[in-house]
Amino acid sequence: MSVRVRLAPSPTGSPHIGTAWQALFDYVFAKKNNGKFILRLEDTDRTRLVPGSEQQIYETLNWLGLDYDEGPEKKGDFGPYIQSERLEIYKKYAIQLQEKDLAYEDEGAVRFKTIKDGQTTWHDLIGDKDISFPNNTQEDFVIIKSDGYPTYNFANVIDDHLMEITHVVRGNEFISSTPKHLMLYKALDWQPPQFAHLPVLVGSDRSKLSKRHGAKSALDYKKDGFLKEALINFLALLGWSHPEGKEIFSLEDMIKVFDFKNFNAASAYFDETKLEWLNGEYLRLMPDEQLTKRLQEFLVDHPAKEKIAPLVPLIKERIKKLSDFIPLTFFLFEEPDYDKEVFSKLKIENQEELLNKVISSLTSLEKPWDAKIFEETFRKMAQDQDLRVGDMFQFLRVSFSGQLVTPPLFESIKFVGEDEVLKRLENLQKSNILD
Repeated sequence: MSVRVRLAPSPTGSPHIGTAWQALFDYVFAKKNNGKFILRLEDTDRTRLVPGSEQQIYETLNWLGLDYDEGPEKKGDFGPYIQSERLEIYKKYAIQLQEKDLAYEDEGAVRFKTIKDGQTTWHDLIGDKDISFPNNTQEDFVIIKSDGYPTYNFANVIDDHLMEITHVVRGNEFISSTPKHLMLYKALDWQPPQFAHLPVLVGSDRSKLSKRHGAKSALDYKKDGFLKEALINFLALLGWSHPEGKEIFSLEDMIKVFDFKNFNAASAYFDETKLEWLNGEYLRLMPDEQLTKRLQEFLVDHPAKEKIAPLVPLIKERIKKLSDFIPLTFFLFEEPDYDKEVFSKLKIENQEELLNKVISSLTSLEKPWDAKIFEETFRKMAQDQDLRVGDMFQFLRVSFSGQLVTPPLFESIKFVGEDEVLKRLENLQKSNILD
């Protein structure tokens, strides 16, 4: 039988980043083994459904490039792929279990009779280990709720079997439920799939990463300006290690070498600082033309996105996310609002007097301003005013841009133009902001 894996999210909001993490390993394992990646929507908990969530699931997988082979929008031979459309199937098997005296009605619901003797054991692909539970720890559990909908424990077993799922990849919070699932497989005379229970994702406080924990969705990272390639690479490194020790690698490279044996069963720490670092590395490795295109796609409402190409080489080393482009460069497109607090951070006294000297010097420079002459002029001014050269140029930076960090100073000045620079400095001169 060929490999078939499934992602089975619930449409209860934009998919949590942990869902994208699991989807990655489903997808990679399927591709490595020339198998199929199936999407199934588990919407049987009707109280938690959030309108629009289904589309966000599709959008997430599409953005990350984790294309599924069968699912709600790609019909296959094992549908329907939405659980609420499969209610008659679940009822059929619940009746079969009742007829075998393996399930019974209880206050409008149907419960499964668990086996109480012995133990249930399976071999888990994560950690390459056997896991056992004493059967007397498993209580009888509901398989059909009083509203006619199946529980997760029942529906996922029925669907995984009928959809011929060979490997179930899921979080290790489901380990304690697996004995129930294996008992159902046995009761229905079905061969169970293999299980791979991924380690727990934990946040900065080392508690489980979850929506309640404040974890973001994959689409939030898209909005924040992360590249899908970097996010995929980062997610791959959560619990799994590239066999060659690589930290930066493509999805295609991961598929070639993937094996569950390279998983660490210990909790995986979701370090957003590392994600930002990795994203920055991807940005720097990207050709300028490609980065320009990515920025233009990201900056949908930017008034001058067609003019940003000359800026890309200037900001490439300074940004970690596409969204960093806006605060770093906004002053190039519009006059900044000056903040007295920013000027107070400069190690310069008599700033108004110094600004007057700067304006006078710039006015006397021949246009277009020459980089070498510009630098020599203000190095000499720093010396005459008994200032450190770095402090002098930082004063120029803040006076022109309103901020402490910018792309290279002279290149930024040339981008804006000499007349606009002088206009800004003269407006600052009139503002009474400086001491």
